[in-house]
Parts: sequence; structure tokens; C-alpha cells
Amino acid sequence: MIVCKSEREIEIMRKAGRIVADALAIAKEIAKKDITTEDINTRLEKYVLRQGGIPVFKGYRGYPKSICTSINEEVVHGIPDERKLREGDILSVDIGVEYRKYVADAAITIPIGVISKEAETLLEVCEEALNKAIEKTCVNNKLSEVSRSIQNHVESKGLSVIRDYTGHGIGRKMHEDPQIPNFVSKELLKADEILLRGMTLAIEPMICVGKYDTEVLKNRWTVVTKDRKLSAHFEHTVVVTENGAEILTD
Repeated sequence: MIVCKSEREIEIMRKAGRIVADALAIAKEIAKKDITTEDINTRLEKYVLRQGGIPVFKGYRGYPKSICTSINEEVVHGIPDERKLREGDILSVDIGVEYRKYVADAAITIPIGVISKEAETLLEVCEEALNKAIEKTCVNNKLSEVSRSIQNHVESKGLSVIRDYTGHGIGRKMHEDPQIPNFVSKELLKADEILLRGMTLAIEPMICVGKYDTEVLKNRWTVVTKDRKLSAHFEHTVVVTENGAEILTD
């Protein structure tokens, strides 16, 4: 069931979103060659707690850390550890924060030093796809139009959209209805939703250079592209308003 949020609820989510946005700004600042993903996790966790937030990923279905850090061919759910970042890596950082019982969630992919032209294009197209999806997120539009805008843009650039993982509704829980695929399927069209004022959504294109097939590593969390080609991930939490979508994690 999709729950539209009241203005009071949206205001709390704005505060959660501010913490998320500031945490990702810190990640962007400190993610450099030779820093470990565990260092980034520790720094962001401390920041969130100081702001009165709760890192909502930690303990979720047994997940052990406060953020997800996915490097190169890792799509999502990479676990922070003692690996050092290397020149030319791309690092996706995903974080969710609960504040006063409401959640906001966002992700960015960060270039580490000088990256390849292929990686530059991947990051650029993924962020553009997110922005195009947000432009389509308006009252009375169909959810499928949000998904179609991502798929059309990504595939027009010769890249692939990950099929196994989607965006989602968000609010009192990290994952609420509706699911937001980054591509259009018969199933989506059959159960298409009309966007209503007060819907809060986590829109998150995950795209890759090669084929969209994925697999999960032995740690049972980290998702990688099956062909081990590069992947990128950008995400914002937004609310549907009469004037379009308001980004809560910017």
C-alpha cells in the first residue's frame, strides 16, 4: 500500500535528507587514493550519530555496516572493509538515515583520482538518468514514465540498466511501496501507478558498461556485474508536489 505523507512528515524527512546529503558530501571529500572504505564508514557513521540520526542500514537483515561502499564492478551492497581505494577506481557510496522515525536514502558514485573515459561517461550518464527521472516525477504522471526515462537515456548511450534491483517508496520504513524499476516491463505496465501529491520515493538508477546480469558474492551481500564490467549508482529521495519533485537529499 502506498502512503502519501503529510507536510509534517515531509518536514521530518527533509531533516533526514539533510543529514544524508551532508554525509555524502563528506564521503566525496575524503574518498581519495589509499583511504579504506572502513575509514569512510566510520567517519560517516559518527557524523550521522552526532546529528541525531540513526544509520538505518546497520543491522538491516543482518547487514554489518552503516553505509554501502561498492567499487568498480560492484553494483550495490558492497561492505566497507580494509581495502584501500586506488587511483582510477569508482566508488559508489549509499547511505540511509532514520531521523525521528522517518528515513531518507541517497547514493553517489565518486571518481578516485583520474578515471578512464569509459568510467567518466558511465558516471555522467547515470547521474543524468537520475535527473531525467526526477523531471518525470510529478503529480498525475505514471510511474512507468519515470522508469522509461531512465531506460531510454541509458540505452541511448550504449549502456545497460541493472534489472535485478530497483528504487522504492520510502518513509517510516526504508523500503515501502511502490517498487521503482529502472526499466519498463510488462509487469510494471500492468500495475502502473499514478503519482500523487505526498508520495515519497527513492529513485536510484544502477547502470553498467556491459551486460545487466548480476550475481552476489560469497559474503551474501555484495552485488557485482556478472561480466565484471564497471557499474555506477546515483540515488535521491524525493517527494511528489504540485510543482514536480522536491529533492530531499540534495
